[in-house]
Amino acid sequence: MSNTIGYSELAALIQARAGVTVAPADLEQPGAHFDDFGVDSLGLLGVVGELENSKGFKVIAGAESAKTPSEFLHLVNSSVKAGA
Repeated sequence: MSNTIGYSELAALIQARAGVTVAPADLEQPGAHFDDFGVDSLGLLGVVGELENSKGFKVIAGAESAKTPSEFLHLVNSSVKAGA
């Protein structure tokens, strides 16, 4: 079982923790920024906290400041691979 996450899980986490509904396909679009969807660093902090609690790994510091979904997923999934 992999702890890495993709756009579908990220969309669900954003809805649950930031209160913003966004389609996974929209997050995946080149050039998509969290600002485009109304997701700020506080919302991403909630997503990070949920990931750390539910998946049992420490996310690389600064992930909550990611500007794009792609950047966020890269940081989170790098944390998993690093065994952080």
